[in-house]
Amino acid sequence: METSDIYILCIEDEQEVLDAVVRDLEKLEEQFPIETAISAEEARDVINKLMNEGKKIGLILCDHILPGENGVDLLIELHQNEKLHASKKVLLTGQAGLEDTVKALNKARLHHYIAKPWTKEDLNQVVIDLLTDYVIDQEEDILPFMRTLDANKLSESIRRRSVSDE
Repeated sequence: METSDIYILCIEDEQEVLDAVVRDLEKLEEQFPIETAISAEEARDVINKLMNEGKKIGLILCDHILPGENGVDLLIELHQNEKLHASKKVLLTGQAGLEDTVKALNKARLHHYIAKPWTKEDLNQVVIDLLTDYVIDQEEDILPFMRTLDANKLSESIRRRSVSDE
């Protein structure tokens, strides 16, 4: 399986939680490289580096409580970057209250909220669903993603594309 230029970015300040997220998403990393950041500032640096290399960020998983600033504000800021509009955004937290969560949904176009603690199965299902949507929306050739992502959804998209091309 070939590594794509679509990255997953995990932003979490607690190293053991970050390690757990990366470990849970391990099977996806063969195709979707995972980058990590422990602060909003480091996340910006990683994003700039990837974008300067012509890479794409398909999914941003972000904790709410980060050193210096919160994840909701970071996700809102990232959503305002036109190059990240298509990126799927997930708030992964045990700390965000209803007000912050609603703010993230409305202003950062949050795609999903995952409460801590999560299960590996739930996390993988959310990430696979969102990356499948990202690939369908953003990639010309979606065939290489059949083994990793939702094959049924990708097949349906390929069928719809071939019908609309006729």
